[in-house]
Amino acid sequence: MRTRRIPRWLVATLALSLAFMVTPAGMARAADNPVPVPPNTGLTDNGTGVISAADRDFVVKVRLAGLWEIPAGNMAAEKSQNPVVKKVGAEIAKQHESLDALDRAVAAKLGIMLPNGPNGTQEAWLNEMRTAATPQEFDQIFIDRLRAAHGAIFPAIATIRGTTRNDSVRKLAQQTNQFVMTHMTLLESSGIVDYAALPTAPAPAAAAGQGPVPIDNQMLVAATEGQDVPGLSNTVILLVLAAALVVGVVTTMRIFRAR
Repeated sequence: MRTRRIPRWLVATLALSLAFMVTPAGMARAADNPVPVPPNTGLTDNGTGVISAADRDFVVKVRLAGLWEIPAGNMAAEKSQNPVVKKVGAEIAKQHESLDALDRAVAAKLGIMLPNGPNGTQEAWLNEMRTAATPQEFDQIFIDRLRAAHGAIFPAIATIRGTTRNDSVRKLAQQTNQFVMTHMTLLESSGIVDYAALPTAPAPAAAAGQGPVPIDNQMLVAATEGQDVPGLSNTVILLVLAAALVVGVVTTMRIFRAR
């Protein structure tokens, strides 16, 4: 009996199909495409949307941050003998002037009253810097006070960015977040941040739904209708499909050989 050879195109097609099935989706392009940073497109500044008490408090706090960090940065540029600290101070003061202008524009649009001077705590921090005994002591106070302050406002920005109904506050929160991230990085570039002195994060709340996943009617229906079932790994599904394809290849080869 004459043995008929399997067409090469069939073998190649089956091999490519098997490789595609066992390769995770997107693996081939993962190394080529860096994680994209979303632009600010879509963020409007029309003053539309309900303004909450938290929104008003946020706009006031952005103003307060500039009222003490601008003079603190200027003081660092003048008093410090460390060239890195001098540069960091000048840059933070300059950037806070820009952020303060953005904040005042939003406050005027939304009718929010803003303070004209730092609060008592902030004034005490400035006095610490003014009365520092040595340039080195000044540098440490300046870096640690500003780094702690930026770390404290960071979660507040995230809360407003994620919850506000007002488009102008939303855009201001986006802009403020970018400024704060930059300032934290600048302060840390000094190499003298006392991380051990930073406030400790609060203990996390207990996560809901801990423990074994209960089997309910919805899961049973999903199982009988062939829908995705929680706990069933995509890897397992791919392996089963791959095994089925291998069986199909072997069966096809036997059929061709038998002819």
